Amino acid sequence: MKLTIRETVVFAMLGTVMYGTKMIMEFAPNIHLLGVFTIAYTVVYRKKALYPIYIYVVLNGIFCGFATWWIPYLYVWTVLWGVVMLLPKKIPDKIRPIVYMSVCAAHGFLFGTLYAPAQAILFGFNFKKMIAWIVAGLPYDLIHGVSNFFCGILIAPVISVLRLAEKNMWKE
Repeated sequence: MKLTIRETVVFAMLGTVMYGTKMIMEFAPNIHLLGVFTIAYTVVYRKKALYPIYIYVVLNGIFCGFATWWIPYLYVWTVLWGVVMLLPKKIPDKIRPIVYMSVCAAHGFLFGTLYAPAQAILFGFNFKKMIAWIVAGLPYDLIHGVSNFFCGILIAPVISVLRLAEKNMWKE
C-alpha cells in the first residue's frame, strides 16, 4: 500500500479530523464521530483507510498518554474497519444509510466487550471478572451504541463529500 505525497497529506488531515472532533466532543462521554469517520474512510479508501485510523490512534496516545487505556485502541477501530471491509460494495441506495448506521451502532454497543480482553490481560482478570467489567460498562455501551446510530446519519454525506473531493482533486 504505497502512498503518494498527496495521500500522505490527505490521510494525515483525515486522522487529525478524527482526533479533533473527538476532543471537541469530550464534554459528552461516549458520543463522538469516530465510528462515522472510520466507516466513511473505509468505504472510500478501503485498505488505505487504516492510515487515517491509525494516525488518530497515535495522536490519541501522544496527546492523551500511552497508558493501558490506549492499548485496546490498537485493535478496536480495526474491528470496525474489518466489518465494513466485509460489507458488499454495492449496497442498494435505499438501505445503505441504515446498514452503515447499524454497523456503527453495533460497534458502540460492543465497544466494552471488544475492550475487555485487553483489560483482562493487562489487569489479570479471570473470565468472571472480565464479564463483571463488561456488565459494569453496559450503561456506557448503551449510550455509545445509541449515539453511534444517530451520528451514523452523517456517514453517507461524509462519503459523498470524500468522493467529490477525490474526484475534484485532480481538476486543478
